[in-house]
Amino acid sequence: MSAATPTPRDAGLPAPATSIASSSLSTSTSSSSAKPTILHLGDDIRWNHELYKELGERFHIERSYSIGREQFKTALREKKWGDFVGMYRPFWNTGGEMGNWDEELISLLPTSCKIYASAGAGFDWVDTKTLAEHGVVYCNSASACTESVADTAIFLLLSTYRAFTWSFLAARSCDPAQFHAANQNIAAVTHNPNGTVLGIIGLGKIGFRLAQKAKAAFQMKVAYHDVVRIESREQELGGVTWCENLDELLISSDCVVLATPFEGSVLLGREEFRRFKKGARLVNIARGKLIDEDALVEALDQGIIGAAGLDVHSNEPNVHPKLAGRDNVMVLSHTAGASVESHVGFERLGMENLISYLGGGEALTPVNLEWLKKEE
Repeated sequence: MSAATPTPRDAGLPAPATSIASSSLSTSTSSSSAKPTILHLGDDIRWNHELYKELGERFHIERSYSIGREQFKTALREKKWGDFVGMYRPFWNTGGEMGNWDEELISLLPTSCKIYASAGAGFDWVDTKTLAEHGVVYCNSASACTESVADTAIFLLLSTYRAFTWSFLAARSCDPAQFHAANQNIAAVTHNPNGTVLGIIGLGKIGFRLAQKAKAAFQMKVAYHDVVRIESREQELGGVTWCENLDELLISSDCVVLATPFEGSVLLGREEFRRFKKGARLVNIARGKLIDEDALVEALDQGIIGAAGLDVHSNEPNVHPKLAGRDNVMVLSHTAGASVESHVGFERLGMENLISYLGGGEALTPVNLEWLKKEE
């Protein structure tokens, strides 16, 4: 079940088009009265033009472009876009100007709306349960960025084992004394990951792909914890250890990686950090709010956590200054999934979800079916 790097339906990887509004949209809006409506949030698509043309042949496409929350609410109340049957958001950095999708916003959707297909893996900004209660299936695009996020997790993992942050900062300082200190002392405090235990919290597509890479490249021993045991993935990985509870994972892992959705509460705080192996490493490529960052600073100060690699942060775009200033913490700007291949896949997968589900088939990447089923 590994996730292959997504490729566009168009041949090759063409450069992004500057605009398609005058071409594809003119096609999609013709004979619109006979077609169900899709509301496209945010910017033009850039890569999957043939598939977007197909979408326009099947549906009438309305556009919100970039619009603020109050304007968006007013437009929904006034039925500016009619009784649309689905929403499409192809990019994570546009089309979200209306803010969190909560009851206030969701309640304004027309009852005709049955699916919201959006870019990105995380969905902490949308109340998927409330969407389900209003009859809307929410589809994310995690599989499209699986390869990019898993690669970033490997990079952060290596930085925690090998003190690459210290080495990088010393070299970048252009200070011979700092360079000399790193050059002479790093070997005494760093290790290879080979043969150590990687504990993954969340064996979804990204966690699974990370496990594959870590086992193949570094012969790491993999343990995981998830809400349910996934024996099919255990078998495909060729042997991993299932930890029924989080404590079991923490006490046995040399490096813990967070690869699980944020569900409204902190997962790793002071109590959990006390259960880590002394000097263990921590990597987060999921959501920043899963970690109590003040507690992480304390754990680093006490040597409980030996090093950390953080792509995500609790109060983005603000990075905790006591984490950013440490030479044993690698910090990134929430870019783990940021690649051309991911964006191509986000575009494509959102349209495929819409075409499949609204065509009478199944949603390809739904995340809230458990609540939809309860409503049926």
